[in-house]
Amino acid sequence: MAVLFAYSWRVVLWELKNWQNSFKFIVRSTPELLKFVGSVFYYYFGDIIETSLSAIWSIYSGIVSSAPVPELTTIILLASIVLSISEAAVPDSVNSQPTLLTFSGIIGYAAVRGFISEPFFWTLLLGIFLFARFLKKRNYVSSALPVAAVLASVGETWIRAVALISFTGLAIGHHSKHPVEGKEEAEKVMKTRKLPLPLVGTALAVAIRVAAQWAGYRHLTWMIV
Repeated sequence: MAVLFAYSWRVVLWELKNWQNSFKFIVRSTPELLKFVGSVFYYYFGDIIETSLSAIWSIYSGIVSSAPVPELTTIILLASIVLSISEAAVPDSVNSQPTLLTFSGIIGYAAVRGFISEPFFWTLLLGIFLFARFLKKRNYVSSALPVAAVLASVGETWIRAVALISFTGLAIGHHSKHPVEGKEEAEKVMKTRKLPLPLVGTALAVAIRVAAQWAGYRHLTWMIV
């Protein structure tokens, strides 16, 4: 019996030693395995990662160095007015189409930067309105919201005025015809309202620019003192 017990204990110790050696091998091999996986990933996606990081850094540097805070603040104010008018007439008009609002914001940015021509810009806006009105079957206020927000944000002064006045009249007309429906929708979406991504991005750009100016001012003040 003692011999069997001793043999069993020897087998247990031998197995434990094998597990210990296996664990040490895994620990030693993990860094090399991670290096191999990283090299393979970088071989296939390295250029995309470098290009993306360069683009992000370029945008960030441009915001820090030359973001037009007054113009961006005006854009935020006018876009917020359009969104508020739309929400007052059709409470679910903003939440129901985040993709279209984001796409319209990208179009506006591309037009301001000169990436697209003016005729193509107007064609895209017309396409957004027709898509929302006839394919998505939305009302006129919801369909015109992305277009009005872009025109009020990045258009010339007279275009901004026309867009605000026209959209306000459209919203008033819709609300006068469907006041009960608007109240019922407002109660449903009161707790789930979200800002469109272009508006959040613009506000973030203003915050980054102001923070960079403040940090630079503080740095210069410290150097003078």
